Amino acid sequence: MYNRGGLSEQVALAGVDLDVRKGEFLALVGPNGSGKSTLARHFNALLTPSEGTVLVDGMDTREPDKIWDIRQRVGMVFQNPDNQIVSSLVEEDVAFGAENLGLPPAEVRARVNEALALTGLSEYRNHAPHLLSGGQKQRLAIAGVLAMRPDCLVLDEPSSMLDPAGRRELMDILTRLNRSRGVTVVLVTHYMEEAVVADKVMLMSSGRSVLVGPPSEVFADEQLLQSVGLELPVAAKIAHRLRRRGFLVPGDILTVKDMVSYLCR
Repeated sequence: MYNRGGLSEQVALAGVDLDVRKGEFLALVGPNGSGKSTLARHFNALLTPSEGTVLVDGMDTREPDKIWDIRQRVGMVFQNPDNQIVSSLVEEDVAFGAENLGLPPAEVRARVNEALALTGLSEYRNHAPHLLSGGQKQRLAIAGVLAMRPDCLVLDEPSSMLDPAGRRELMDILTRLNRSRGVTVVLVTHYMEEAVVADKVMLMSSGRSVLVGPPSEVFADEQLLQSVGLELPVAAKIAHRLRRRGFLVPGDILTVKDMVSYLCR
């Protein structure tokens, strides 16, 4: 529930039934106000349900004595990286979370070095965060969470303030962490081109789950997407239009790479 100007309460989420498996890449998509961000905040107990249950590795998010363990397992990255920057030096900012875990200094340094390398920020370790670009700041926010070595990384529209180049950099990092490191990724996004790289997509509308499945299934229903105010990824839209004109274009084209591979066969 959430309060609307003190006048009434509105149900934020209802009837959402979802399993996120270890090592999975899940994308949450939907129009503004569909409940994506609210759901994401339930994954690490920033919010807790008034009804129903959220379990993280078997732990109930409503149990106060489990919150610390849950937040060690599930790291959160928000839309505006400036809200997560706490230090005046990049490497100190990355170290902040790990230091608060009470780790030995040598272990903290090792984790900081690893997180900086994974996010491509090693050469900026002695820079001031405010001198970084928007994309670099977002990578810094991710590095700070990675240094705590969570099992799952939840990102709430992390690319909404980035230019196309910054979005590509961010998605490269997320896919590499997921595919190579086995980090579970939950990505809230308005960009359908980002959602197509996920293993599973949940389409949300009015606080409810409309459809859950692989990208090829979710993005096969253009009419459903349009009914909730979303559009197909550009490559999928082109493929769909070509099929309607009689061209034998496969139905699993979702990315520009897919389209190029098909056209160059």
